[in-house]
Amino acid sequence: MLKLLLLSAIILVFCMAFLAISILLKKNGRFPNTHVSGNKAMRDRGITCVQSQDFAARHRSKGVSEIVR
Repeated sequence: MLKLLLLSAIILVFCMAFLAISILLKKNGRFPNTHVSGNKAMRDRGITCVQSQDFAARHRSKGVSEIVR
């Protein structure tokens, strides 16, 4: 059991290290944008994030002072 746990931890450390190295070595290296708004095909179809839709709906129908109350 201890060998399996140690092996799993080592594999996890190597994966994280390789991910960090690939991000650091790439020009403008960043984590991939997995947010809905980061997908061009979804933006073209008018699909947005639920959180963004909720934020827009709250601010469109009410003033900020009414939301806080």
